[in-house]
Amino acid sequence: MKRMSSLTYHFGVKLRFYPSSEQKKIIKLNYDAQRFVYNSYVGRNRTSYHAKRYLANRQNRAMPFAFSALNSYEVQLAETVVINNELLAKPKNIRDAYSFLRVKEIDSLALANAIQNYQKAWNNYRKIGHGIPTFHKKRSDWSYQTNCQYPKQSEAYLDNGTARFIDAKHVKLPKLGIVRIAGLRKLIKERLFKQVPTRIGTVTIKKTADDQFYLSMQLGSDTAFVKELPKTQSQIGIDLNLDNFLTASNGAMVANPRFYRKTKKKLAHAQRVLSRRQRRAKKEGRNLWLAKNYQKQRLIVAKLHDKIRRQRNNFLQVLSTTLIKNHDLVVAEELRNRNLLKNYALSQSISDVGWRSFLNMLAYKADLYGKEFLTIDPKYTTQRCHACGSIMGQNGYKKLTLKDREWTCPICRMPHIRDWNAAVNILEKGLSKWQNPKIKKAA
Repeated sequence: MKRMSSLTYHFGVKLRFYPSSEQKKIIKLNYDAQRFVYNSYVGRNRTSYHAKRYLANRQNRAMPFAFSALNSYEVQLAETVVINNELLAKPKNIRDAYSFLRVKEIDSLALANAIQNYQKAWNNYRKIGHGIPTFHKKRSDWSYQTNCQYPKQSEAYLDNGTARFIDAKHVKLPKLGIVRIAGLRKLIKERLFKQVPTRIGTVTIKKTADDQFYLSMQLGSDTAFVKELPKTQSQIGIDLNLDNFLTASNGAMVANPRFYRKTKKKLAHAQRVLSRRQRRAKKEGRNLWLAKNYQKQRLIVAKLHDKIRRQRNNFLQVLSTTLIKNHDLVVAEELRNRNLLKNYALSQSISDVGWRSFLNMLAYKADLYGKEFLTIDPKYTTQRCHACGSIMGQNGYKKLTLKDREWTCPICRMPHIRDWNAAVNILEKGLSKWQNPKIKKAA
């Protein structure tokens, strides 16, 4: 049987499911266990790091070429390093050290995935230079990962692993047993009933802050999950902006829905009530996790946030799918949200619009449906006249500002709508029809 990484096609499925009260306790137990293991690795490795550093500096200060006697504190540090190294040497050691991790309801693969995620976090840190693993705090949303295994099977299907589909309405999960799901996508139903070889990899069980439970599965197969779409011989450039969410090179415009701003007033009122109940509970010395009125209001706030998230996600999914299905090539500007959010006047609007998520959706859907998606450097796309190629801000001409929504080229006298002109430039740049001009100093 092939490994997950060796399979040609990969696909992700997210399903809502409805656990029983007993299953909810098991989910919470596994979440706490994997969080404990992850935090143990973080804490013990930090302790060992600081202890080794202290002992090395002490030895260098005292006698660099000879080993001096250690005092009781330094002996204790050295013993701590040895104990931590032994405990973290093998994944099973930490489970053997703590008896509560050996409870039958706890999934051993959840603990193994916690350790693997810790190691991945360090690998990512070494690649990009930031994001050192930190402690996972106790939260109102829970999640843990397990894996689907095929111990004796010669071929992997959706209904013969340790995590498997019973039918179109039920799934069996390790430790949890059978749970009812909301429903399956048509393409997954066909694979299940027609017995198309499909392997289930990582399985993530998650409870959101508003008490909804979701199941995410990573699927792999040598048979494509979706068919490539027919070519339309159409190309389009898109300019993302705040006035209108999207302006296309063909003149089409998509309005900015502003989901957060529409719910902002209602959300602010709910958060004020939540804050008031939090202060009251703390004043009376009650634990927030046991304060019923606080938890009721927290759930109301969480549901409002989740509604905004789902509205935005649905809007972006529908729009990105429409663009990819109707065009062979989609070109957009590469946006860096980290830099854009430094503008305090626009940061809220930029966060609300979801540009980065939209570009990610276009990228994976283009790959899924056999289309092409490009991102280009946005330099000069707004300031350039697509008719004659002249660039505002050069040769003594005034540079366009955000207030200039319509303008006329001073050279060819071509009138422009700012966003549509930028979309045309983005498409031309993606097709390599113009080069970056040399900047000339204004006279």
